[in-house]
Amino acid sequence: MSKYLKDQITADLTRRLDGVADCVLANVIGLDSEKTFLLRKRLREKDIHVLVVKNTLARRATEGTSLGPAFEGIEGSSAIVWGGEDFVSLVKEVTELDKDEEFEEFSALGGAMDGEQLTPDRVKEISKWPSRQEQLSMLAGQILGPGSTLQAQLIGPGGTLASQIKQKSEEEGAE
Repeated sequence: MSKYLKDQITADLTRRLDGVADCVLANVIGLDSEKTFLLRKRLREKDIHVLVVKNTLARRATEGTSLGPAFEGIEGSSAIVWGGEDFVSLVKEVTELDKDEEFEEFSALGGAMDGEQLTPDRVKEISKWPSRQEQLSMLAGQILGPGSTLQAQLIGPGGTLASQIKQKSEEEGAE
C-alpha cells in the first residue's frame, strides 16, 4: 500500500472517529458475510457502529486521542465498536455477542475507556456494571425513598387516630 493511500485512509479514520471517546475492539475474523450482516444489523438497531480496520492504520489515526491506548499491543485487523446509549450498554452488548453461539468467532479484544487501555477481562468486568438507565432508576429510588418513609410516618399516627375516633363513634352510636 502506498504512503499516499495510507495517509488517505488514516485521514478518513480520524474523521470517522472524531468525537469518539470510548470504544471496544473485537475480533471478527472468521465470520462469513451472512453472519457479518446479521451482526451489523443487530448492532445498528442499538445505534452501535462497527468499523473493521487494520490496527497499524488505526493506531496512526488515533494517536494522541483517548482511543490511542486501545491499539497498543494489538496486531492484525480488528473491529472498532462504538456508540450506543452509553459505554456500559455498549460493553454489555459486545459481551453478549461474545457469548452468543451464533457469532462464535466474534470476541472482545479490549478497548479504551477514559483514555485507558482495557483488557478482555476488564471488558467482561465492565459489562457487569449498571447501565446509565439502571443507575438513574437506582438514584430515583434513593431520592424518593426517604420522602415516602417520611410520608408514611406522618400519615400513620393520623390514620390510627382517625380509626380510633371512628371506632369510638360507632360504639356510642350502638349504645
